[in-house]
Amino acid sequence: MPDGALKIKVREPAREGRANEAVSVLLAEHLMVPRRAVQVVRGASSRDKVVDVQGLSTEMLEARIEAALKKQEGVRR
Repeated sequence: MPDGALKIKVREPAREGRANEAVSVLLAEHLMVPRRAVQVVRGASSRDKVVDVQGLSTEMLEARIEAALKKQEGVRR
């Protein structure tokens, strides 16, 4: 995550905002924040998105992302 980007895959189709919603739900779950705290702010109709997460400091956000990534690494083994 050196450039601040994460690669996220969801199964929802990119129609009617369903993929954007799936990304928001997935991030909220893994970052342990309410769904309403996660919003796609740029790239709603693009593969590349900018997401805003409310209610967490930058340090806390980074720590939760790192924890979620480590947890997923353990699942994949």
